[in-house]
Amino acid sequence: MSLTVVRHPVVARDLTVLRDRETPSAGFRAALERIATILAYHALDGLPLRETRVLTPITETTGHVLDTSVVVVPILRAGLGMVDAIVRFVPDARIGHLGMYRDKTTHQPVDYYANLPKGLAEATVLVTDPMLATGGSACDAIAYLKKAGARKIRFVCLIAAPEGVARLQAEHPDVPVLTAALDERLNEHAYIVPGLGDAGDRIFGTTD
Repeated sequence: MSLTVVRHPVVARDLTVLRDRETPSAGFRAALERIATILAYHALDGLPLRETRVLTPITETTGHVLDTSVVVVPILRAGLGMVDAIVRFVPDARIGHLGMYRDKTTHQPVDYYANLPKGLAEATVLVTDPMLATGGSACDAIAYLKKAGARKIRFVCLIAAPEGVARLQAEHPDVPVLTAALDERLNEHAYIVPGLGDAGDRIFGTTD
C-alpha cells in the first residue's frame, strides 16, 4: 500500500484552521473545501487517458479524454464534505454512498446504509472520509466495495493516524492512501491526536 502525505503551504495553513477548536463551522467547511481540492488534484493523478481528435478554431489536433469512469464514495456523513472538490475536476463522476458510524463503546464501525452505482469493476473508485483513525470504517467500506466488484480503489482522507494506516495496509495493501497529514497516535477514546475533533460534527455544526 502506498501512503502519500500532500505537502503544500495552503494545506499547512488550512490544517491549522481546522485544528483550532475556535473555528466555526463556516470557516471549517471553507478550509476543508480548499484542502479537499488539493487532495482531489493529487488523488486523480495517473488516471488513464485516451487520445481523441478535436477541432480548434485553427486546425485539427490531438486531445485527450479520461479512459476510465470515476466513482466517488463518501463514508457518511463526514465524507460528504470532500465530494464536491472531486466532482469539480470530474463533473460526470458518479456518486455512491456508504453509511457507517462508530460505536462509542466498541469503537467498531456499524453499517446502516449503502447505495452504489453500477459498473464499479470498470471504474476508478475514490473513497472519501476526513478521518482515518482506527481504520475500521475505511477497511469495512473498502471490503464492501470489493465485494460489490470494485477493483481500482483509492482512499482519500484529511488526517490519518498511524494505527489506521497500519490496519488499512494489512487488510487492503492494494489500496493507496492519500492524506493531508499523518498525526501522532490515537488516544484511549480512539480519537486522533492532535487531530481536529469530530469532523462530521464540525462540518455540520452539530457540536455541543
